[in-house]
Amino acid sequence: MESTDWIAALDWKIAKASNSGIMYHVKETHNAAYETGPEYQLIDDNGYGEKIEDWQKSGADYAMHAPTKLAAKAPGQYNHTRIVFNKGKVEHWLNGVRVAAFTAWSPDWEKLKSTGKWKDYPDYGNAKTGFIALQDHGGGIWFKNIKIRKL
Repeated sequence: MESTDWIAALDWKIAKASNSGIMYHVKETHNAAYETGPEYQLIDDNGYGEKIEDWQKSGADYAMHAPTKLAAKAPGQYNHTRIVFNKGKVEHWLNGVRVAAFTAWSPDWEKLKSTGKWKDYPDYGNAKTGFIALQDHGGGIWFKNIKIRKL
C-alpha cells in the first residue's frame, strides 16, 4: 500500500507460544521486511517460550514503544487490531484499547531508534510510504477481515 496517511483494521489470533507481527511502511529493498518497517507486535504474551520484554508484547511498536496495557485475548481467540497513521502520529489499538501512541520521526522516536535494537539498521523506519507485511514467525497465526483505507 502506498499512502502516507491510512487506517488498517484486522482480526487475528495466534497459537499458543507463537510470535508474529504486522509491519508497515515496508520497502522491498532488504532481505527482510523488519529491516525497513515498524512492527505492530503480535505474541502469546503469557505463554511464549522465552522471557519477553515489555516492548515485545502484543500491540507494541516492536523494540520501540511498549504497550501501555496488555489487552490481547488468550491464544486461539480472535483479537481486533487497528493501526492509525496520520501525519506521522501513530496509534496502535488492540480490542478497543489504545495501547501505544507515538510520533514517527520525532526526536524521541529517533533517539529510541539510534540507541536500541535498530541502531544497526540505518533504513529502519525511514520510509514515509510503503507496503504492509503480515508476518508468520512460526507457530501459527491467522488473519481475517483485513481492511485498509487512506485518510
